[in-house]
Amino acid sequence: MKITQQNLFNGLRTWGTRTFGLLATLGLLLDAGAAQAHHGITTKFDPARTTTLHGHVSRIDWSFPHAHVYMQVTNGGKQLPWYVELESPQLLELNGWTESSLQIGTAITVTGFRARDDSRQVWGNSVVVDAGGKALFTLPIPSLLASITTDNTSPAPRWPDGKPRLGAPPGKIGYWVPTTNVLMEDGKKVSMRDNGQLLNLADASKVAPLQPWALRLYEARQRNFLRSDPTYLLCRPPAGPRKFLNAYGIQLLEDKPLQRIFFVAGGGNHDWHLIFTDGRELESDAFQLDAGNLLYYGRNTAHWEGDTLVTESQGYNEKVWLPGGLPYSDHMHVTERLTRTNYGTMNYQLTINDPLTYTRPWSASWSLKWLEGSDPQEHYCQDNRL
Repeated sequence: MKITQQNLFNGLRTWGTRTFGLLATLGLLLDAGAAQAHHGITTKFDPARTTTLHGHVSRIDWSFPHAHVYMQVTNGGKQLPWYVELESPQLLELNGWTESSLQIGTAITVTGFRARDDSRQVWGNSVVVDAGGKALFTLPIPSLLASITTDNTSPAPRWPDGKPRLGAPPGKIGYWVPTTNVLMEDGKKVSMRDNGQLLNLADASKVAPLQPWALRLYEARQRNFLRSDPTYLLCRPPAGPRKFLNAYGIQLLEDKPLQRIFFVAGGGNHDWHLIFTDGRELESDAFQLDAGNLLYYGRNTAHWEGDTLVTESQGYNEKVWLPGGLPYSDHMHVTERLTRTNYGTMNYQLTINDPLTYTRPWSASWSLKWLEGSDPQEHYCQDNRL
């Protein structure tokens, strides 16, 4: 039988506590040989290893998820290729940079972090044109959230039936951007990088009430810098609550006549799924086509409690991770509460009930801010790292 993490998860539920240490070991071995795709910076690069390169531009790769500058660097009389990784073209363009901002053959100086695997790759913290000292690809606005400079506290727009609109009012466009990208239980204070990577592995047990096997798996993923996250590695959807932690936002499009809501992820491949508000039950013939078919986004229904949209979801497959490498099982039931408190703010509360993975149900909450004036920008998942 082929050994996969899926098989390990299923086997663990039967084998019991004797396999906990084996799972952590095998998890590390499975992760160790995987290729890398779009992750947090520190997944691939080591902030403790800063280097400076002098060379000439040989190519510009203005592709998602991250732009790259290829350069030739002279070392010991030899010309060696180096690859400078930058932020996504979306963020670079938000700050006024384009693919033509730097020309082939230009002499540049780059300062940044070395790749953890010692390959000739560097994260470009600073790119400076030698002639004139002009700095390129700096990020005065480092994220979509930072581009929201005003907090619109006017009343939330409403439909004729009095319910708050989850999206834009007539004649306008926009979408929601989360105020955080990490997931942990409410009331916990655990230091993490913006991709959910722990600053101290000893804090792993504090993040959520993990079962012993799940804690060991979570620790194994963390030790490997979240390198094998299948959402990035295999371009899989940001399943479950992960869609509300996507740094590139989420758009909610309400289809009132058919009593459903389109949830469109701003990152990845603009994956979308439906939340039904027609009163159907999660376990009903209304989901007949999905019977026995576990889904990335699960099966989803919603109802209103006053001004709060309450969604219930279950039927998830196990092919992705929760943010930061938190695991879950196909028994996970997710309850989400969305409350638009004013025009510019949406409060979000999450409860995860997964007795196979967690010792008890647990909750997390954060807010999202309204970014008006555009639909989610193109940000496609593709592996353009070398």
